[in-house]
Amino acid sequence: MTDRPGHDRRYAIDASKIERELGWTPAETFATGIRKTVTWYLENQTWVGNVQSGAYREWLEKNYVGRTA
Repeated sequence: MTDRPGHDRRYAIDASKIERELGWTPAETFATGIRKTVTWYLENQTWVGNVQSGAYREWLEKNYVGRTA
């Protein structure tokens, strides 16, 4: 399968410049962030089920089709 033009095949952030210039560091590491993400999905099975069943898409269409930004 071909990828869409201009699509990045890899996403990576180098935060060294913002850390160096502004003293900012991320609040999460990959390990803590992925753990929180997986925990959220496990604790929100109703939402996951609605997305998987198509109910979420139906809700979006009902509430957002025809709206302008």
